[in-house]
Amino acid sequence: MAEIIQKDGTWTFDGDAVRIVPGRDKGVGLLRQTLGEVLVPLRALAGISYEPGRKAGRLRLRLRDGADPLLQVTGGRLPEASDPYRLTVEPDRGGVAEYFVDEVRNALLLDRVDPGPADSYLLPGPAVPITVGAGDGTAAFDGDRVSLEWNWTTEEAKRSGGAREFRVADLRSVEWAPSRGLENGWIRFALAGAGQSAAPKYDPYTVELFGFKKDPLMALVAAAVAVRMPHPAALASSPELTSGAGARPEPEPKPAAAGALAGSPTAAPAEDHDALLRRLRELGELHQAGILTAEEFTTAKAAILGRF
Repeated sequence: MAEIIQKDGTWTFDGDAVRIVPGRDKGVGLLRQTLGEVLVPLRALAGISYEPGRKAGRLRLRLRDGADPLLQVTGGRLPEASDPYRLTVEPDRGGVAEYFVDEVRNALLLDRVDPGPADSYLLPGPAVPITVGAGDGTAAFDGDRVSLEWNWTTEEAKRSGGAREFRVADLRSVEWAPSRGLENGWIRFALAGAGQSAAPKYDPYTVELFGFKKDPLMALVAAAVAVRMPHPAALASSPELTSGAGARPEPEPKPAAAGALAGSPTAAPAEDHDALLRRLRELGELHQAGILTAEEFTTAKAAILGRF
């Protein structure tokens, strides 16, 4: 057995699987803490590497494409602090890290593990039920049904339709994208038979993400849903695939009315400036009360000002 214990977490290899337990160091992201222990079977691995560094090294697991629903929905876009398959290694533990790498590589060779794409998920995904509040809403999933509820930051056009609830069987795909710069992220649920989605802030089946600390947790919801949908490899032969994890064949589209496409000038109602001003005041009150950090206040304020 090989084991390496660091502030970032503990990795143990018993010849059949790598057990990953996150640490409690400040560098361990909220997603890793929430996901908890992960057991990666040897057959899900494509490789492992150790990268020495001046201040700290990094141990990395490389999983086979399609083996893990979390990596499938995030597509390499997870922040490094949220990546469960990365371990920060202190300089004096480099020898232990190299030994760990050798043990895993030898097992991969002896077992002749195929490093190519997997045709089914080899990890179970996040535990359910799971509920995450971030951005303009809260997403909850019990293993069968997804529910979306809105908060005070939600656009009135979306919020006026009330909460949404649907089953995994009703979905065509689920997508997660992080915030980048001034561009908000999202978790989007595309229903089978539905037309083209509106922009995230108006789409009643999308939670818009503003770049706050809890945003990566929505990727856990997406992964928990994706693992219960058809694996992408099962649909690879279909010419009608849509993008997103667990994508189902797209039905024949119906002609869209002019201006109905996402991003077109008439796709969303006009902004209510009074409502935006109210939200700015509410943000200021939350910041003064200590509920929002200075960074969160600045980000949310910029997002609202961009809508004027």
